[in-house]
Amino acid sequence: MKQVIYFSANWCSSCQSTEPAIEQLKKVGVQVVKVNTDYDVSLTEQYNIKSVPTVIILENNKEVKRHSGALSFDQLKNLIKG
Repeated sequence: MKQVIYFSANWCSSCQSTEPAIEQLKKVGVQVVKVNTDYDVSLTEQYNIKSVPTVIILENNKEVKRHSGALSFDQLKNLIKG
């Protein structure tokens, strides 16, 4: 089962533009964990996040893909599938 971790920050305009796509993913049943990098510093450091938004795809609790930058719903779906 694939999981998505979405790292963002309230002040980030690219994060705000990606947020609707993340919400759509959740509506179609994708498990998404949202992490605010300003508040969850330990998880941000654990995954070595250098910019937001960053999406990490996990499979069996191992990172299989990572993308930094704004994404549309279709781009997110393709990232998860591919």
